[in-house]
Amino acid sequence: MMKVGLIGLGTMGTGMAQRLAQARLLSGVWNRTQSKAVALAAELGVAICPNPAALARDCDLIVICISADADVLEVLEAMREGLDQGKIIVDTSTIGVDTVLQAAERAADRGAWFIDAPVSGGKEGAHAGTLVMMVGGDGVAIDRAMPALVAMARKVVRMGGCGQGQAAKAVNQVMCAGINQAVCEGLAFGQALGLDMDAAIGVLSGGAAGNWFLEHRGTTMLQGSFEPGFKCALHYKDLTICRRMLDEIGVALPVVEMTLKHYQRLLDQGHGEEDISALYRLKQAMFAGGNKRSL
Repeated sequence: MMKVGLIGLGTMGTGMAQRLAQARLLSGVWNRTQSKAVALAAELGVAICPNPAALARDCDLIVICISADADVLEVLEAMREGLDQGKIIVDTSTIGVDTVLQAAERAADRGAWFIDAPVSGGKEGAHAGTLVMMVGGDGVAIDRAMPALVAMARKVVRMGGCGQGQAAKAVNQVMCAGINQAVCEGLAFGQALGLDMDAAIGVLSGGAAGNWFLEHRGTTMLQGSFEPGFKCALHYKDLTICRRMLDEIGVALPVVEMTLKHYQRLLDQGHGEEDISALYRLKQAMFAGGNKRSL
C-alpha cells in the first residue's frame, strides 16, 4: 500500500492528515512547530519524522500544505536528500505558477514528480474530506497519486500540466474576493434597512444570490464572530499572487485591487488572523451614523 507523508499541520493540513489516516494511507508527519506534530501523530497513530528529508525517504508520496512560495521551495530543498526516482510530491498550497515550474524542475532533478493540487473548501472541507482539488502535473504521476487525492477531496479535477492547477486556483481566489465583497456589503445594507437578518439570509440563500459563503458565514459575521476558516492574511497573500499574474498580461481587475486595499486595512487593524468574513467590519462601518462614504 502507498505510504503517504504530510508536511504542514495548520488548520487545512490537520484535516487532510485525518482524512489520509482514515484511508489508512498516512505513514508520517512533519511540522515546523513540533508540538503540533506530536499531538496529531499520537492521535492518528503515525510517526513523527525528524525532518522533511526523513519523511521523504520513508514515504512514496509527500503532501505539502503550507502558506507561501518561498516556504514551499524551502521545504522542497529540505526534502531533497530523501527524494529519489518515482517519489511524488503533491503541493496543496496556493503559490504562483512560476514557483510551481521551479519546484517541478527541482523535483525532476532527483527523479521525483511534482504535482500542484491547490484546494477550495476551507477548514470544513479539509476536515470532512469534501474539498475540491485543482490538479496540474504529469498524467502518470496523477494516476499514481489518485488514492491519496480522493482521500482528501470529494472532487479531483485534472486541469493540465504543471502550473495549471494554480492557474485555476487563481481564478477561484478572484471569485472568492468578489463573493466576499458582495455578501458582506449586501448584509450590511440589509441590516441598515432594519431587516430580520435571519429571515433575510434564509430567503437569499435559496435564490439566485445563494452561495456557500452566505450560508456558512452570513450568520457568524452578523454575530461579530470571525473564527478563521480562511484567514484574511492568507487571502491577501493569494490575491497578491493573482495581481502578479495579472501584471504579466497587463490587466488590473477592480475586484482584486479593491479587496487587497480592504484586506490591508484589516491587517493594519490587527484582524489578519480572522476569517475573510471580517470584511463585514468595514462594510458595517460604512452605514454607521448614516454617513455617505465609500471604502
